[in-house]
Amino acid sequence: MTSANGNQQDGVDIGGARPADLSLPGALDGLRVLEICDEKGQFCGKLMADNGADLIKIEPPGGEACRSFGPYMDDIPHRERSLSFWHYNTSKRGITLNLETPQGQDILKQLAASADIVLESRKPGYLESLGLGYAALSADNPGLIMCSLTPYGQTGPWRDYVSSDITQMAGGGQMASSGYDEIDVPDPPPIAPGGGNSWHIGAHYAYIGLMAALYYRFLTGEGQYIDASVHEACALTTEGAIAIYLSTGDVVQRHTGRHAAPDMSPAIQFPTGDGGWLNTTRSGTNLTPARLKLLAEWFDQSGMAEDLTDERYQDPEVIAAENDHIVSVMKNFFMNSTLMDSFHGGQQRDFPWGAIRSMDEIVGDDHLTDREFFKEVEHPELGRTFTYPGPAMLLNGSPWRISRRAPLIGEHNSEILQGELGLTNSQMLLLAEGGVI
Repeated sequence: MTSANGNQQDGVDIGGARPADLSLPGALDGLRVLEICDEKGQFCGKLMADNGADLIKIEPPGGEACRSFGPYMDDIPHRERSLSFWHYNTSKRGITLNLETPQGQDILKQLAASADIVLESRKPGYLESLGLGYAALSADNPGLIMCSLTPYGQTGPWRDYVSSDITQMAGGGQMASSGYDEIDVPDPPPIAPGGGNSWHIGAHYAYIGLMAALYYRFLTGEGQYIDASVHEACALTTEGAIAIYLSTGDVVQRHTGRHAAPDMSPAIQFPTGDGGWLNTTRSGTNLTPARLKLLAEWFDQSGMAEDLTDERYQDPEVIAAENDHIVSVMKNFFMNSTLMDSFHGGQQRDFPWGAIRSMDEIVGDDHLTDREFFKEVEHPELGRTFTYPGPAMLLNGSPWRISRRAPLIGEHNSEILQGELGLTNSQMLLLAEGGVI
């Protein structure tokens, strides 16, 4: 075993934060995935494509509507310049196909015959109405796995309801737990926790379901159909809100900048002297005598411990009774310190504190840079390279990679339809003239 900074532990090479060997295949290398998705499912496809799957994104002629989501590169609106589309569709190949035509339906069936996974996010029953449901696509491919990711699933009274990201955040319970205290904002409204969160939640659970189905197929040789619901995925990830209600009947309340809870919890975010904000994770209420002593000694180095070094604070009952005073001492210390000094000082003393940072601070983060989180991706048609966010984990045996930028509209029509399915130039011309591709 080496030190914590080494790469050996109990005789096993644990890799560490070092450049991946991109000559190795990705974890899903050799897997063929067909993706028929808009904004609801494209992140699930990205997760597979960046892990090595050969993912073919099938768009209607003219491209998916989410190509029109801004912002745009250089602020020039164009369906090939959507930064949102770029991010969610890396490592994919792309074709255009009108599935409402007999020729388009036949091509999809040919592609599905050799595919491992079909991922789709169209309206419930839409593909089935075209003769492209799971039964039809798996007829000659019993190992096929198909996942339909829809707002409310394939069944139930809400099955055909339309939704958006914000309505999913509202209906799933997230917004009810996000907002301000009454003390900060009278009669505070619920607040959306961020853009695209519901699509990320749904896509993550669809990805988990697909990986479980792949393992089941590995054991049995059988494929299966997965009915994934964004609404149910959101309802599953309200942290403790549902569990608390089911077990106690209590409804959690919104609290400014901290976890929702049935009771009124004390503030955990404090401004610092340089204009920053520090999140202290309720350290004002869960301090043990030993941990408060650590804080008092630290504060005392700057002459700002006040009376916290007194032995009476080694009594838990005193700590509880003097909570407001302890918090006021903390506030004063942070206002006479910088954000980074407070953040790092707390971490050095084993307090799980964190700095609240802006995007420009995250992009320049030395920790992410050290772990080579940010990746440069070439856009050869523009003659430029752009920086993309990278993976959430480092796999030392099957590296994650962005193998290519998002596909242009119909970029791989010829490569796939001619190179793989054997269509001729004249057939391609007829398909284009007929609005099939």
